[in-house]
Amino acid sequence: MNSEFAVRSMRPGELELVLEWARQEGWNPGLDDSLAFMEADSSGFFVGAIGEVPVGSISVVKYGESFAFLGLYIVHPDFRGKGYGKKIWEAGISSAHDRTIGLDGVTAQQDNYRKAGFEPAYSTLRYGGVTTSLPVSTLAAQPVLDSRLEGLQRYDSAIFPQPRDAFLAAWCTGRKGRRSAVVRKSGKIRGYGTIRRCYEGYKIGPLFANDADSAAALLAELIPQAKGAAIFIDIPAENHEAVALAENLGLQPVFETTRMYRGPAPAMPLKHIFGVTTLELG
Repeated sequence: MNSEFAVRSMRPGELELVLEWARQEGWNPGLDDSLAFMEADSSGFFVGAIGEVPVGSISVVKYGESFAFLGLYIVHPDFRGKGYGKKIWEAGISSAHDRTIGLDGVTAQQDNYRKAGFEPAYSTLRYGGVTTSLPVSTLAAQPVLDSRLEGLQRYDSAIFPQPRDAFLAAWCTGRKGRRSAVVRKSGKIRGYGTIRRCYEGYKIGPLFANDADSAAALLAELIPQAKGAAIFIDIPAENHEAVALAENLGLQPVFETTRMYRGPAPAMPLKHIFGVTTLELG
């Protein structure tokens, strides 16, 4: 039996295992994230394995030729302190080649990320809780139709650093426990968002909008999907309108990360980001 440690691409079924590790770490991933994650970049997911047994993971999802995002960096607790994490990290970083790499780092790890060449850009606050009312808006959002994703994908590419059409096609389709909505004015998209069932409650992300009124319309359409369960939104702290919207819903900050980049930071219009897509994929 081969008992040597090696880092390799994930095989079918292993991403589900890693997302279970993420759940055990308290990261609260979605119940069916794996399909859309793989659509983002099937070559971007790695495990460190001893023989056939995965003991750690990392994802470095590549978006175009200039940007990548790092997440799911986990070593199973039974195998920590043995140097496996360093080898997994190095393999993941090298897979991005010369792309700028982003990540969302917890406070305790930020010094380590700095040593690896990552510099902080902005803070992200996770707001969570049970909402007792829906926001009021002058606009009305509508469910996203699978046949009308092209305009949504164009809208997204003006906010996210690179196009991610295949990911969005998988992320925004109406599978059980998931709903996406779009808001338009005079026929033009002014925002869109997705809510999905997670191990605990529901997460909303992305929540991209031109303004607070458009974001409120999206939330009014999406929140009922949670049916009274807790909802969570990861909000750039610099977007004060987004923070105010969350607080007006009765949500409270429950978790904080810092967006960090290795390489030139992409231009991100934070005023349009009322909720980050995921902390794993950016």
